[in-house]
Amino acid sequence: MPDIHIHRVHQLGLAKARKVALQWAEDAESKFGMACTILEGDTSDTVEFTRSGVTGTLIVAPDHFDLDAKLGFLLGAFAKTIESEIEKNLDALLAGTKPASSKPASSKPAAKKAAAKKKT
Repeated sequence: MPDIHIHRVHQLGLAKARKVALQWAEDAESKFGMACTILEGDTSDTVEFTRSGVTGTLIVAPDHFDLDAKLGFLLGAFAKTIESEIEKNLDALLAGTKPASSKPASSKPAAKKAAAKKKT
C-alpha cells in the first residue's frame, strides 16, 4: 500500500490550527466523500479520515500538522496526484485562502467530533 506523509509547520497555535483542521475535514468530506472524526486532546487533536481505499490521520498541533494516509491498491497508482492535491488544499488553508473547489459542495454534515476526548 502506498503511503502519503505530509508535514507542515505553522505559527497558528492550537485554537487557530483547530479551525484550519475543521475546514480541511469539511472539505475532505464534501469534495472526496471522506468520513472524518475529530478527536480533541489537551495538547493536540487527531482528525481520522476514511473512505473506500483510503485511511489516515491528521495530527493537529499548536505548531505543525502531520498527515499520514494509506492508499489501497486501486488508488495507489494516483498517489502522487492525491498527495499533490492534499498539499495544495492544506497549504491554501494555512495561507488563509480557500482552496479551489474541484466539486460542488454537498449537503453532507460537517466533520463530527468524537464523543470521547483523546489525550495526547
